[in-house]
Amino acid sequence: MPSAFCFIPYYLYYLMPVYLLTKEIIFPPVCFAEEEGLLAVGGDLSIERLLEAYSLGIFPWYSKGSPVMWWSPDPRLVLFPDELKISRSLRQEIKRETFQITMDTVFDEVIKRCAVIKRRKGEETWITKEMINAYIRLHNEGYAHSVECWHDGKLAGGLYGVSLGGSFFGESMFTEKTNASKVALVSLTGYIKDLGFRIIDCQVKTKHLMSLGAREIPREKFLKILNESLKIPDYNGKWQWKE
Repeated sequence: MPSAFCFIPYYLYYLMPVYLLTKEIIFPPVCFAEEEGLLAVGGDLSIERLLEAYSLGIFPWYSKGSPVMWWSPDPRLVLFPDELKISRSLRQEIKRETFQITMDTVFDEVIKRCAVIKRRKGEETWITKEMINAYIRLHNEGYAHSVECWHDGKLAGGLYGVSLGGSFFGESMFTEKTNASKVALVSLTGYIKDLGFRIIDCQVKTKHLMSLGAREIPREKFLKILNESLKIPDYNGKWQWKE
């Protein structure tokens, strides 16, 4: 297994290539990633490769018609469970019990809803059919999980991601009713905090997540936290929300 990070002289960054992966499940050190975080291209979305990638702080992100692209950005957007910010209005929404929460009951539906949410003009979804099938396989093996937010018996919002050790890697969320995805994130954060999780990986900077308490940290710091969190046994299987 390659080292997760290393020291590279500054002048060599301009000469660093993007790695082409083979059938062998191995990744180059993340310090070889390009400035925007692209590390490698190719390979597949097998369960083994995905789990290896996440354990090294790497994730897939690409569009339809493109080869699989693997990223490890620096800095990294993360949310520490203790730093979650809940606004007064959101706290009141939760207190009113406007939404009902479940976990891992309709994972397939959540990821498909995330794939079709409206995006900026000309921007395609990165949640391709291949990605959907890969994460459903991860879910069936107990590694990928969803949080569902219901209103009047209908799915109003939710999120999904991958769990390894004491880390949760958030992948995407959707909302069809105001605050539904925020309530899902608050529910997830409380749930995994009680289990001793260290961190929620949010991957790249967004104003929405930063308003909820996420912040950027250097990739090296993220990897150290990740490595420590992986010493915690995996909390696999179907997650169940407790009222």
